[in-house]
Amino acid sequence: MEYTILGRTGLKVSVMGVGCGGPSKVGKATGKTTEESVALIRHALDAGINIIDTSEYYRTESIVGEAIKGYDRDTIILSTKKSAWRNLTPESIEKSCEKSLKNLGTDYIDLYHLHAVSPEDYDKIVSDSIPTLLKLRNEGKIQFIGITERFDIDFRHEMLQKALKDNYWDVMMVGYNILNQTASELVFPKTTEQNVGTLIMFPVRLAFSRNERLKQIITELLENGQLNKDNIDVENPLEFLIHDEGAIDLVDAAYRFCRYESGADITLSGTGDIAHLKANIKSFSRPPLPKDDVLKLKKIFQNVDSVSGQ
Repeated sequence: MEYTILGRTGLKVSVMGVGCGGPSKVGKATGKTTEESVALIRHALDAGINIIDTSEYYRTESIVGEAIKGYDRDTIILSTKKSAWRNLTPESIEKSCEKSLKNLGTDYIDLYHLHAVSPEDYDKIVSDSIPTLLKLRNEGKIQFIGITERFDIDFRHEMLQKALKDNYWDVMMVGYNILNQTASELVFPKTTEQNVGTLIMFPVRLAFSRNERLKQIITELLENGQLNKDNIDVENPLEFLIHDEGAIDLVDAAYRFCRYESGADITLSGTGDIAHLKANIKSFSRPPLPKDDVLKLKKIFQNVDSVSGQ
């Protein structure tokens, strides 16, 4: 496992992080037992992954807390989130933070984010929450403050563009993948300039695991003029990525595309299956996709700003 420095936090983090949300919620949403979910997280830790991302909304904090028992806490980066769509008051934020600390079995949280902030809510949420977040940081209950976007509706990162005008945020969670590369122009240059750490979400969604969904998205993008039909094979739109010198499969391509993008610090990988986790770890150990393949991807999807890949 390779490591990088997470922006101005100075934290040494693995380039792959365990995501405890998404469709599987480390197996909680797919029928796995708590013991199986705990075993999956511990396998990731033993493989050298040192950052785990969860949230009060995912209801997986207690699983993470159980999984990290017996490990040196100082070697693990815990990331969790306060839901931003619920009533934010100093009391509710402090109560949520205390509950997260208890669930995680720790006395401090490394990265504490406001979760899924929409562009229209940003200004009010900042005024309602920042004083309390700074208080929690001063008390040592949280180390660094983050914010995450709603990539499923905010395809052009309008909220993060607002947030980057402020200096509150040590880290940001950014939606980015092969199909929607807008962050490479609209977010990463600014986060790099301001030394804000980034966690990449949505690297793999339905489009990369279900070919019918991928073809449906491609058809929609052709119809709305965001793709040039001369640049893409509608029946096998990403098949060119899979060859001896390239990707193993589309999921492998998707992770490697994000992992090596300039400005992307941590790419989150969520699964409830140890076999899938092992395969994903192998993807992060492989070199960048061939340069010609990356250039072709950037050319094909250069005008796309209306999908998340889900």
